[in-house]
Order: sequence, then C-alpha cells, then structure tokens
Amino acid sequence: MAILGICLALAAAAAAPVFVPAERFTLAWTHSIEKVRWEEDYAVLPGPPQKLQALQARVRGSAAGMEPPPDARLRDGWYHYRPGTEAPPVLRLTRSEFTADFELCVQGACRPMAHWLPSDGGITLLSVCMQPERASDPTTHR
Repeated sequence: MAILGICLALAAAAAAPVFVPAERFTLAWTHSIEKVRWEEDYAVLPGPPQKLQALQARVRGSAAGMEPPPDARLRDGWYHYRPGTEAPPVLRLTRSEFTADFELCVQGACRPMAHWLPSDGGITLLSVCMQPERASDPTTHR
C-alpha cells in the first residue's frame, strides 16, 4: 500500500525527490534580517487532487516587512493566525548558504531540511506525493 507524504526536490537538479512520510508537518524558518522565527502548519490531503492545506501560522513578534495579518492574536509571545489563502500545489523554498536552513517538523521532531535533502543554494520544491509501493520479493513467496 502506498504511503502519503511530501517530496523534497532541488529545482535545478534532475535527481529523484526525497520522500518524507507525513500527513501533517510544520515548516519553520528564521527571518534573515529580523532574526524572528516563523512557523506554518500544514496537512497533506489525499484528494483527489492531492494537495497541501495551510492550517495555521505563527510568528514570534513583528518587524519591518513581516507584520502579522490584522486577525492575528498575540498569545505567549507569538502572533497566531490562520492563513487566508489555499496553499499552492508546490512550495518553493529559497535556501541560501547565508541564512539558517528551513526546519521541517514531523511528529514533533524538528530537523534542518538538510537532514533530508542537502541544499544547492537555490530553490527546494516541497509537494504532496505518494511513496511508491515496494515490489514484493519473489523469493519469499512459494
């Protein structure tokens, strides 16, 4: 049986995407200039069509160019809000050697995205995908 999750791929590379099994995940990063953490929670919807759904977001404070939306509520130092638009089919994540990497949090464990896919300094694509079913080993069946 195929497993639903997300795929990470380098936009400029022809290599196969990396599969991460996750029905829900958090994408987090630190703003490159203001040094403020931002987090977005997503659900992976099976479809059809398969898609990402932005569930909620948080930003730790506010600063120039990163104001929380008017409906955000301050709670425990974080502005919480629900994103108003549907997530695009593919998230295009710019990863630079000059800023901290994105963090991908799955089942409560947060790791730099490089844990799954090293950066090439360009764009990483994050999309919904299915892990292909593994072919059964013919030697185990008699």
